[in-house]
Amino acid sequence: MPTITLSKWSDAEGRTREVPTDIEELMQVLERIRAAEDWSPKTYLAIVNGHARRSGRLFSKTELMDGYRKLVGMGLMEKDRELEARLLRKPVRTHSGVAPVTVLTKPYDCPGECIFCPTFVRMPKSYVPDEPGAMRALQNDFDPWRQVTSRLRSFEATGHTANKVELLILGGTWSAYPKRYREWFVQRCLDAMNGADSSSLEEAQRLNEDAPYRNVGLVIETRPDAVSVREIEHLRRLGVTKVQLGVQSMDDRILALNKRGHTVEETRRAFRLLRGAGFKIVAHWMANLLGATPASDYEDFQRLFDDPAIRPDELKIYPTSLLKEAELYEYYRQGLYKPYDESVLIDLIARCKAHAPRYCRINRIFRDIPSPNIVEGNKKTNLRQLVQNYIVEHDLPRCQCLRCREVRRQKVTESDLRLDILPYETDINREFFISFLTPEDKVAGFLRLSLPNSPEVVPIDEIKHAAMIREVHVYGPALGLGKDSRGEAQHRGLGSRLVAEAERIARDAGYRQLAVIAAIGTRNYYRRLGFELTEFYMMKRV
Repeated sequence: MPTITLSKWSDAEGRTREVPTDIEELMQVLERIRAAEDWSPKTYLAIVNGHARRSGRLFSKTELMDGYRKLVGMGLMEKDRELEARLLRKPVRTHSGVAPVTVLTKPYDCPGECIFCPTFVRMPKSYVPDEPGAMRALQNDFDPWRQVTSRLRSFEATGHTANKVELLILGGTWSAYPKRYREWFVQRCLDAMNGADSSSLEEAQRLNEDAPYRNVGLVIETRPDAVSVREIEHLRRLGVTKVQLGVQSMDDRILALNKRGHTVEETRRAFRLLRGAGFKIVAHWMANLLGATPASDYEDFQRLFDDPAIRPDELKIYPTSLLKEAELYEYYRQGLYKPYDESVLIDLIARCKAHAPRYCRINRIFRDIPSPNIVEGNKKTNLRQLVQNYIVEHDLPRCQCLRCREVRRQKVTESDLRLDILPYETDINREFFISFLTPEDKVAGFLRLSLPNSPEVVPIDEIKHAAMIREVHVYGPALGLGKDSRGEAQHRGLGSRLVAEAERIARDAGYRQLAVIAAIGTRNYYRRLGFELTEFYMMKRV
C-alpha cells in the first residue's frame, strides 16, 4: 500500500523524527476526526486510542497535522479550517493572536542580591535548570539563533501559525549585560526569524519587515533601578516594545528585608520613564515575601492600581517559591520565614484578582518552577485553575482582567461588536483603553492610547508633542500573514478601526501628531495607515 513519511515532534529533544505511515490508514483516522459531531478532547482521545487498540498504531497530533498537510498538498484531501483546529496541539499557545517565542540570555552577573532568587551555576540568576524554558535554552547553549529556530520549528510542527512572533528575551537583568552582547543577541534572534544572516542589527531589522516570521513584539525584563533615559533610547534602537519590570512589592520595608536593592520611588520613576516613552509595562509582583502576611499582601496588591504612578498594562503574580538554592532558605531553617499554605495562597490570589482593572492583563499567577525544587508551600503548577475554581465555588467577584475576557478562539460576528472606551489617569498622562467587545463582554481587539500631561514627562524629543499608541492587539487564533478571516477576530480590519478611533481622540484633544511604538515586523502595516518611520517611532500627522 502507498505510504508517506510523517514528522513526529519531540519537545524534549527539540527535533523531529520521521515515521513511515500507510496513506489509507491515515486518511481513515483524519476522516473520523473530521466527521465527529460533539467535539471535545475526550472525542479526540476516543478516536486515536480506539484506532490504536485495533491496529497497534497510535498517532500523535503532530503526525496527524503533518499528514493532513501532506495529503492536502498531494490533492488527496480538501483544505479544512475546522479540521486544522481539531488537530492543533496546545491551542492556548497562540489563542492571543501571536506566537510567543521565549529565549534566555546566558548566565551573567546580576546586580541584585535578592534573598528569594535561586542561584545555579549554569543558569541566569533566578532561573532553575529544569524549568521548560531554561531547559530549552541550556539544550541550545543559550545561543539565540538556535533557541528561536527550535521554537519556530516546534510551533510549525504542532500546527500553529508562527508568522507573527512576540519575542520574549528573559534571563538575568537585561540592562546589566554588555551593550554589544545585547545587540548581538537581538540581531541573531532576528536572523533566525529572517532565515538569513545579517551583517548588522540594522540590516536584520530591515530584513524582518518582510520576513516569513515577523517580530510583532519584543519584550525584555529588567529592574526599576536600571531604567534611565539612555537605557530607554537603547531599548528603542533594539526594537523593544514591552518591558517586564520586577516591582515585587510596593512596600519599602518588604523590599529592604528581601534585599531587593531599590525603593518604591525608583519603581515609580521607572514607570514614568517607560510609560512616557510609549512602552507597554508588565509588572512582576510577589506574594509571601519575607516580612509579608496575607493581609499585608492583599493591601499591597491594591497599591499597584491605586497608585497613579504604577497602574501596569500587564501583571505577573509570582508567589514566592522556597528553594534550597536561595538565601531565603536559611531564614526558613532558622524559623524566620514560613511559606503560606496552599489554601491561604489560593484565597489571597482569588481576592486580589477582583481588584484587577479591565485594562490590565494578568498573564501568570505562578512561576513555572517544577514542584520537586520547592521545599515547602504551594507546588501546584495549575494554581490559576485552582484560583478560578475557588472564585466560582465561593461566589467571589469575578476577575475582570483582560486575560479573563479575551475572545480567544471564539467566532466573532462583526455586526455584534461594540466599541468601548475606558479612560483612566496616571500621574503623567491620560490613558484610553479602546476595545471592541462581543455581546458576552469578550474582548476581540484593543488599543492603548496615551495623551501626555505635558512635554516634560516625555523622555524622547521626537515624541514630546505627540499622542502615543502604545499597543494595538487583535485577539483570536493567530492567522498567517495575508490569510483571510473566517469568523476569527484577526484580519477583519479591527486594528485599523481602532487606530482611526485613536486618531479621532488625539485630534479632539488638540494633538497634531500621533506616534506608535511599532515593532519591527509591524512597520509595513503602519505605513499602510499613513505612518512614517522616524529615528525611534512611527509618526503620522492627524
